[in-house]
Amino acid sequence: MYKFSLVFLSALALLLGSISTSFSKVEGDTIILGAAVSLTGKYSTNGKHTKNGYELAVKRINGRAAKVQVGGKDYKFKIIYYDDESNAGRAAQLAEKLIKQDGVKYMLGPYSSGLTKAIAPVTEENKIPMVEANGASRSLFTKGYKYLFAVLSAANQYLEVAIDLAVEKNGGKPVNIAMAFEQDAFSQDVRLGIVDAAKRTGSKIIIDDKLPKELNDMAATLAKVKATKPDVLVVSGHSKGALTAIRQISEMKVDVPMLAMTHCDASKLAKQHGEKSEYALCAAQWHKTLSYRDKYFGSGKKFDKDFTAEYGYAPPYQAAESAAALLVWKDAFERANSFDTEKVRDALAATDMQTFYGNIKFSDAGQNIAKPMVLFQVICDGDKCENKVVAPTEWASAELIHPAPAWSER
Repeated sequence: MYKFSLVFLSALALLLGSISTSFSKVEGDTIILGAAVSLTGKYSTNGKHTKNGYELAVKRINGRAAKVQVGGKDYKFKIIYYDDESNAGRAAQLAEKLIKQDGVKYMLGPYSSGLTKAIAPVTEENKIPMVEANGASRSLFTKGYKYLFAVLSAANQYLEVAIDLAVEKNGGKPVNIAMAFEQDAFSQDVRLGIVDAAKRTGSKIIIDDKLPKELNDMAATLAKVKATKPDVLVVSGHSKGALTAIRQISEMKVDVPMLAMTHCDASKLAKQHGEKSEYALCAAQWHKTLSYRDKYFGSGKKFDKDFTAEYGYAPPYQAAESAAALLVWKDAFERANSFDTEKVRDALAATDMQTFYGNIKFSDAGQNIAKPMVLFQVICDGDKCENKVVAPTEWASAELIHPAPAWSER
């Protein structure tokens, strides 16, 4: 009976240990997170930025003496990655795989609103908390999700400030707006924000074009801009759309007082096009000159320095917000003091913290309500072009140059 009891207790211990590990997806001293990220396909550039941001934060947290402290013990992070190939269907499949086959209980988001929309129903159905950094579609926050938490500002906020600036520079009077948007979830939410801003300011939308799927030709839209002379042109087509816009605006010598776009830094616009990109206004979730701080990366400038040293290029905001997602996870685990997914979810919901990226506090819908968008302008000094924050004004590092000089004067 004594031997039988020992065998039974040993087997029971192994079973309970297996259940605990399966429940929490903690292997030894390692907390396992899962992520489907675009390493190939249309979003591969920003997918790389996303992964690099995740990885730098993991290295920073794991490199500290006190890593992630739960139950009086130190744990480190590890991320299981799969390539979603920039495909929504594939992203959903991989979320299922991470949860059902790999046993992941804590998720990081993919790149883009479309792919986040594909994954969110999967994590929600399985009651798996997900901290996402690159899905800004406002529709993500209208579904009643309880396990989705986004560190970034919603997409409809991206370029509203540009319309407000244009109206301000027009003496407070309404302006004429031209816009061209890709037909993806993110860009369409940016468009809705412009529509709302136009109504709010009494401005008129005189061009409302759809960007072609290939994102390599805006000539038709730009011809209309030359003919109608709007006060502001707004464009959202991810990295490729930003590069195409600047290339063709410079080739066609399109004069517009204000040009505002998304994804300028992700596409390395100033580096790719230099003086051709000067005076463009670019919406961003983050900029290195902002004054936010934390004890892991310090300031935005320190994060910029560390990221550049690690990966050989300056971090776009996609990398910064992705790194911030790991800081949120660390904070939540430590406040929950548990690996129970429900307790961790509740800790995430109660998040109220500052990171180098910005303040983070979630609404009941999982939206970050503590951080505004920023708008920077490409300013050149000879061959050197830099991004200077011009809005919000309390964090501005440069004064807005408006109107943009005509091409004949450059």
